[in-house]
Amino acid sequence: MSILVTGARGKVGRAVLGRLHSAGLTVRAASADPAALTVPDGVEVAELALGRPEGFGAALRGVRQVFLYPEPSGIHELVKAAEAAGVEHVVLLSSSSVLGSDAENDPLAGHSLQVERALAGSGLTCTFLRPDAFASNSLGWARPISRSMPIRLAYPDAHIAPVHPEDIADIAVEALTGTSLTGRSVTLTGPESLSFREQLAVLAETLGRAIPVEKISRAEAERQMADYMPAPVVYSLLNLWEAADRGPAAIADTTHSLLGRPARTFRQWARENAAAFIQR
Repeated sequence: MSILVTGARGKVGRAVLGRLHSAGLTVRAASADPAALTVPDGVEVAELALGRPEGFGAALRGVRQVFLYPEPSGIHELVKAAEAAGVEHVVLLSSSSVLGSDAENDPLAGHSLQVERALAGSGLTCTFLRPDAFASNSLGWARPISRSMPIRLAYPDAHIAPVHPEDIADIAVEALTGTSLTGRSVTLTGPESLSFREQLAVLAETLGRAIPVEKISRAEAERQMADYMPAPVVYSLLNLWEAADRGPAAIADTTHSLLGRPARTFRQWARENAAAFIQR
């Protein structure tokens, strides 16, 4: 039985691929540009470009499980090809944003929701992993922190429960190799609720120096964020953080509740990634 890992260049995809290969399982890494993949010796690579469905059959040949990143382009064709190839189980890296009241119109949720719906309407057994905010989102602060600039936020006291990407990979591997998560939809968080200000304090302690935080207006934040993301995404994120400003974030499933082992903390992630916040 072979397991196809899409998104094999991403942090979670690479980790899933490595764990499965280390366990002695037959793994195939898929990418729209397979030549750009770096994989362990013995791992097969395949071209899978969602805009080119004529290649789906070859990528899925002999595959019984798929770890899938949420890209709606070509998803209906991919589902049909997976069914025809005899795929039995798909583990989707979705998003907790699909649980929002207006997820269908939310640019943060739209991609994942379309893929979930396509899979739910298929004959495939599916497991939906719905992580909340990744701890690695904090890398968005790396440039100003490395230059000793203040972090300017409209909602510095907004709470999230950041989940370590390695925990997501552990849970994905369990979904692909065990039975406890088969057919389930699980929302994933880290083990603690932290405001942005508290996350920055953890980073400051890790780096051994102060990180100034400057509260700005929502309008200022919109202008600042518009430099690197589309306006609808800016609007959605700021709405999310405004709502999160009202109290602690809920803690959902973690590696502790799902796998019976401690969840990695944001402090651990900060220690592991401290070098990213130091100017070179």
